[in-house]
Amino acid sequence: MREFKRTDRVADQLQQELAVLIQREIKDPRLGMVTVSGVNVSRDLGYADVYVTLLGDDDAERIKENLAVLKRAAGFLRSQIAQRIKLRHVPELRFHYDESVARGHKLSSLIDQAVESDRARSGNDDTPPEDER
Repeated sequence: MREFKRTDRVADQLQQELAVLIQREIKDPRLGMVTVSGVNVSRDLGYADVYVTLLGDDDAERIKENLAVLKRAAGFLRSQIAQRIKLRHVPELRFHYDESVARGHKLSSLIDQAVESDRARSGNDDTPPEDER
């Protein structure tokens, strides 16, 4: 039995190549700091769903603008990938915003707030009780 599926290997290679191409080759000034967080390739290698995050931008309008820039550059990126990766058919690129990173930061801050409010309510300032000293 195979350890890795072909679609997984193609997705990993696409993620690496797209990260470099987006950073170095796309010259659109509207494009912010984009990170390719993941790629899912369909079983027939016809489509690749590319998930991106934007560093420091949680504004919905800014996210929409960046996705539009990437969508317009999809043909260029696909042609560049065809030159770099040996595939008979390069998947069509579909870009999506990955909310998991922003959601993770939000949950982390909520947990930190809950811990702080619990400490404030109990009056604990991280000093152990006298019987544990």
